[in-house]
Amino acid sequence: VSRVEKGFVNLEKHIENIKKFGLYPVVAINSFFTDSDEEVALVKEKCKAMGVNAIVSKGFADGGVGTKELATAVVNEIENGNNNFKQLYDWNAPVKVKIETIAKEIYGADGVEYSKKALIQLDKIENLGLDKLAICMAKTQKSFSDNDRLTGRPTGFKVTVREFEFASGAGFVIPILGNMMRMPGLPAIPASEGMSIDNNGKISGLS
Repeated sequence: VSRVEKGFVNLEKHIENIKKFGLYPVVAINSFFTDSDEEVALVKEKCKAMGVNAIVSKGFADGGVGTKELATAVVNEIENGNNNFKQLYDWNAPVKVKIETIAKEIYGADGVEYSKKALIQLDKIENLGLDKLAICMAKTQKSFSDNDRLTGRPTGFKVTVREFEFASGAGFVIPILGNMMRMPGLPAIPASEGMSIDNNGKISGLS
């Protein structure tokens, strides 16, 4: 229970972030047989204190029936009229302002730093007239910061934009934060080459 309580600060920040968009989330507690009743009760209690519902989802064990309560809670939240979506920032704001808004409001960062390469690329983005696009931040998924070792709800940090990309068709400026792998390396010979299925439907070569 103590570990769940310690880790809840991460979920707490996610809930706060969703509320910044004028939305009230429903928290799905993905059920595992190792979960204790005390742990589940703690998550529900803490979510309730934040004004949101936490529902146990047993889809893996019970299929669709195990997710019925969760689905009902989501529909009820949609229909209760409490949600009023709003954007986090003005798309017409300067790129740096939009990035700083995300970093401070969503990540909890103290500020943003830029590499020399990123600043040069930002000039190009502005010269091309792409600075009014939305921002799609690319960083590690393991932390609110750009350092995957800072878990939970870190404070007292800054994020670093090391370079930019843009997707004009999709409509995004893409700041790339910190050191992150964007595309996993693929083997020279695909794993599928060692897989097969016989006439009886038995699959081999998956492990």
